[in-house]
Amino acid sequence: MVIPSSLKNCFQLFYVLKISASGFKYTANRGLILQSVSSDVYQNLAVEDWIHDNMNLENRQVLFLWRNSPTVVIGRHQNPWQECNLKIMRKKNIKLARRRSGGGTVYHDLGNINFTFFTSKKKYERMENLKLVVRALKGLRPQLDVRATARYDLLLDGNFKISGTAAKLGRTVAYHHCTLLCSADRFILSSVLKSPYKGIKSNATPSMPALVKNLFEEDPTLTCEMVMDAVAAEYARCHQIDHHITLINPADEIVFPGINNKTKELQTWEWIYGKTPKFSISTCFNMMYEQSLLEVQVDIHVKHGRIEVCNIDLPEQWLPPAMCNELEKNLIGSKFCPSETTALASALLRICPQNYELHSKWSLLCENVMTLM
Repeated sequence: MVIPSSLKNCFQLFYVLKISASGFKYTANRGLILQSVSSDVYQNLAVEDWIHDNMNLENRQVLFLWRNSPTVVIGRHQNPWQECNLKIMRKKNIKLARRRSGGGTVYHDLGNINFTFFTSKKKYERMENLKLVVRALKGLRPQLDVRATARYDLLLDGNFKISGTAAKLGRTVAYHHCTLLCSADRFILSSVLKSPYKGIKSNATPSMPALVKNLFEEDPTLTCEMVMDAVAAEYARCHQIDHHITLINPADEIVFPGINNKTKELQTWEWIYGKTPKFSISTCFNMMYEQSLLEVQVDIHVKHGRIEVCNIDLPEQWLPPAMCNELEKNLIGSKFCPSETTALASALLRICPQNYELHSKWSLLCENVMTLM
């Protein structure tokens, strides 16, 4: 019986991963090149988790290629309110994801390529991986001025960042992943990677701003497929393996047992927002009501993504203190997010005195508090 090559690839991958998960050893210098068919960031991050947790990489190295639909990805120890514009992201339906590695915040879309290099911990070497990418790009277009820096970034023309790096080091396994800006939407990138929130105090890891540029602005004849193939070819040459890219479906439980649970965990509010290091916001905003301007001072402390302390200071002649206190009391313990605050404010409004002026002031106050989120 003749087996189609696509099925052969599937069987080969199934065999490789099942054996690896069982802890069997492989011959030295063997490697594997995988490419995701998904553009879902949570599925692709789950592949990283699955390989890290299940594959025996003592004598095997893996290169994983993946791209995502529009997403902002923050580092393991970062604060999304500090790092990005959540208002624009909600409006444009841009996802937010928290990865398990450290490092700074990045924007992904289909014009950005992600490379993940998996090795044993003792063979982990970020600079060698970046040099590999540089060689691949130079092989495609020798005139490109691309170089790796001491901060493990890739610079184009000596000034423009086209790649950032992050890593996770486990007990025996490590991975290093990096981006490569090829033809990403730089307008969206600059819009969403700029926080509008003021007065935040936090010990979260901050990102380091940098000038960025797309690789394809330098050479529009390149494509993402050409770049991925060139990197895969260079990886195969370095590790003396076949230049063969195996396509994978990150939702396939037969190949990756338990991976869908990993995907679901990465999508939860508790992981994306709840893992934010404790922070506080101390700020003020102006409210206009019937031609009068009112300044409101707000102090909020957030822990595990939930409001721990809430103080709203406004003139008591404008809104009865009991109403303001009720809002403060009910916000404590709730998620620091506009949807939960909206539901909370609506519920409280129904039990407030049936007074049009009070309702209008209450709604205006709640709307402004939500702008902090």
